[in-house]
Amino acid sequence: MRHLAILGSTGSIGVNTLQVVRESQGELAVWSLAAGQNLELLLAQVREFRLKLVSIATAEGARVFQELLESADGARPQVLYGPAGNLAVATCEEADTVVSADVGVAGLEATFEAVRRGKRVALANKEVLVAAGELVMAAAQQSGALLLPVDSEHNGMHQCLRGVERREEVRRLILTASGGPFRKTPREALARVTPEQALRHPTWNMGRRITIDSATLMNKGFEVIEACRLFGFRPDQVDVLIHPQSTVHAMVEFQDGSIIAQLSVTDMKMPIQYALYYPERRTCPQTRQLDWQSVRQWEFEPPDREKFPALDLAYRSLEMGGSAGCPLNAADEVAVAAFLNGEISFPAVAEVVAETLSSIPVRQPESIAEILEIDRRSRDRAREILESKQRRRLSATAPAERLFAES
Repeated sequence: MRHLAILGSTGSIGVNTLQVVRESQGELAVWSLAAGQNLELLLAQVREFRLKLVSIATAEGARVFQELLESADGARPQVLYGPAGNLAVATCEEADTVVSADVGVAGLEATFEAVRRGKRVALANKEVLVAAGELVMAAAQQSGALLLPVDSEHNGMHQCLRGVERREEVRRLILTASGGPFRKTPREALARVTPEQALRHPTWNMGRRITIDSATLMNKGFEVIEACRLFGFRPDQVDVLIHPQSTVHAMVEFQDGSIIAQLSVTDMKMPIQYALYYPERRTCPQTRQLDWQSVRQWEFEPPDREKFPALDLAYRSLEMGGSAGCPLNAADEVAVAAFLNGEISFPAVAEVVAETLSSIPVRQPESIAEILEIDRRSRDRAREILESKQRRRLSATAPAERLFAES
């Protein structure tokens, strides 16, 4: 039996992971969970799986959750909160496998410690490898921890690379992207798109930040960084293709021109199950099979890098090396939040990231604490850039406003 600790149990990946556990016929068990603010769902999970340990994002959330536990029948787990609680969930001795599905850098320290202790890590948190990839992969090499990607593209890439004995046989890795909701939107129209339009992803149902990142192609840029870290390839060996049907998730092109591709329906339970059972393959009862009768046409095209400059920013951060992925991620999170709040335009998201990336010195961090400090400085710098943009915008509109008032 494999015992799981799940970081982000009430999010999409966490909920799907628990469904895989239900279908495992007792081969998978849940020991500990960490969640954000969806306390009602967490309570249902605690009662169903009779957990020993849970962590909540905040102290106030933990207090409220304790009250919920006292008024409900069932398990009475230990309740912790914050980064220390996440750390306890991920490093408890009883759990041999950690599902890292937290959003943002909140799960970084806990995931790193799980890797450092040699646990199997099913990785769905992009920030872990984007912000601290060099440290995490060095820790995995030293401890022997097995990192198995849950993202559909990297999971597909992992499957394509199974059995490849010599990496020099591989010419390049190809990640696919749906293209997002603005694939056919003219570049000059992007300044007028709304958050509501950007949140209408054509294929996946995801959280708000990752949906906006998919619209800007920053999410695909993060995945390029992940692929380089996970599989040990150079940035110039990782390409991106737009594939609106989202059926082909990844491809590996070999030196002789042969290409191996991984295809499946858009269902996250399949890559989650792959990561939990690897190297075995199991039947995934609730996953739909690919219906070849409905397959009519697959499209592939290169990304428009001028319209979506975020992708090249990710490649630039890889070329810069060291800590450069940290400001890339931090500034993007700040800028996406500002766009969702109506404070900046859609194109300004990449502008804020570019300015932040250029203004934060690259270092060679030696600890997660140092990464978190760079993250804090990067967020502060991104907010300064946002404030400067807002002041310039107000300054530009002020004369027109005065003229209107005088008339």
